[in-house]
Amino acid sequence: MIKKVIAAIVLVTLLTVAIVQAMDKKTETPETTSQTTASQDGLAIGAKAPDFELKTLTGEKIKLSNLKGKKVMLNFWATWCPPCKAEMPAMEQFSKQMDKDIVILAVNIDPQLDVQGFVDENKITFPIPLDVDDKVNETYQVLSIPTTYFIDSKGIIQNKYIGGMKLEDMKDYTKKLK
Repeated sequence: MIKKVIAAIVLVTLLTVAIVQAMDKKTETPETTSQTTASQDGLAIGAKAPDFELKTLTGEKIKLSNLKGKKVMLNFWATWCPPCKAEMPAMEQFSKQMDKDIVILAVNIDPQLDVQGFVDENKITFPIPLDVDDKVNETYQVLSIPTTYFIDSKGIIQNKYIGGMKLEDMKDYTKKLK
């Protein structure tokens, strides 16, 4: 008899917990849901691109806000990343074909490795900012690399591409920027 009472109490407790948790999920508004999704997936399209200042391999300082009026292809990559390595020749080719109002910033997230050797070996000529403190990577909420943000001339994120891009992708995404 006592076993049946204890089993009934445990069952009622479990049902109560399940109902309370189900009710909590229903109170979540679409706004909080989209904020949660945005923080899990990185910065949202339509958001203002967070400003940053980084030094390049050449020692030059690049500040994103100084590029206002230009279209920016902001790429996050690492020297050990196979898709990053695969897209670099296409990025170099794109850098030679792109309009003068487009800027490529290929932010390296592993500057402790031989980034200069990688750049020399692949004959890369566009700027390579180094995220020494991993702050820009964190700010842009990059979860996998390569990740590329396409920022319009007003500093608004218009698109995001996760994974290695082909030359056609770069052309298509930058054509859509205003």
